[in-house]
Amino acid sequence: MSMSQNPFGQVLVALVTPFTADGEVDWPGVAKHIDDVINAGADGIVVTGTTGETSTLTDAEKIRLVEVGKDVSGGRAKIITGGGSNETAHAMQLAKQSEKAGADGNMIVTPYYNKPTQAGVLTHFRMIADATDLPVILYDIPGRTGIPIDYKTILRAAKHPNILAVKDAKGDLAQVSRVLNQTDLMYFSGDDPNVLPHLSIGATGLIGVTANIAATPYRQMVDAVNAGDLKAATAAHRQLEPLVRACMTHVPGTVAVKYILHGLGRINSPRVRLPLVGPEEWEAAQIEDEIDLVKNIPGVDFSNFRPDRNAAAGGALPKVAGTTR
Repeated sequence: MSMSQNPFGQVLVALVTPFTADGEVDWPGVAKHIDDVINAGADGIVVTGTTGETSTLTDAEKIRLVEVGKDVSGGRAKIITGGGSNETAHAMQLAKQSEKAGADGNMIVTPYYNKPTQAGVLTHFRMIADATDLPVILYDIPGRTGIPIDYKTILRAAKHPNILAVKDAKGDLAQVSRVLNQTDLMYFSGDDPNVLPHLSIGATGLIGVTANIAATPYRQMVDAVNAGDLKAATAAHRQLEPLVRACMTHVPGTVAVKYILHGLGRINSPRVRLPLVGPEEWEAAQIEDEIDLVKNIPGVDFSNFRPDRNAAAGGALPKVAGTTR
């Protein structure tokens, strides 16, 4: 698939936002991390998504993350803004500001907390998609939003010229197949353990959390699927399995990934913003036990893994609180 057909890339990283120890955005750390994941094989970066702690970022921080991403990528990877909002007007405003900042696409999450009807969900998507010329990925994650995007809503949304893709964190592979058969939408796996199953039934790529640490094997997996080499794709999947478990099982993915990246010396602090907190002792021990099972992942040397439970403890209150305006 060419980039004219797919404006997002195939190996997309749901980027963590590195913070300083006191909870401010570590801008040099952000730039370094973006460069690292691109060099490891990512061709798309989702900034300000769930993993980027969008709920506790200010609007100004969200827009600057797009700007930094564009500057660092230098055309090597697409920069997708992923925050959205459960207020349609605010989401439209953010989309316009992100487009002006240079975003290559917009990922729109289902409205959370409000629990609108499917008619409200569809109107929300259409209004935001109308607000800019950016290509749109719909983000279906009912575990966080409280409601799914129904099959019929996806079919109706697919008729909008700017809505080109779905990020699926619902895990309903039968629905994915059904939509792929009846629309031209692209699908991106939003569930790290199920990347290969998604790809095997026709998904375009992934928007991954674990890819913050190990983008290279995901690149190898996608390239193998593109080449029809199931054996190589399966080998990459199996290689990643304990690392995916370390990142996605015991604490929120953002928390685990920052803990691991810091232990590898790739970010300066594992700090997260409240209400997220670093892993407790027993959670950290579980993460470390999973890491002990990771073997020979390209681009990651766990022989140098030095986790710091004290540095990760607790959460931070930033100087400026996130606002809805």
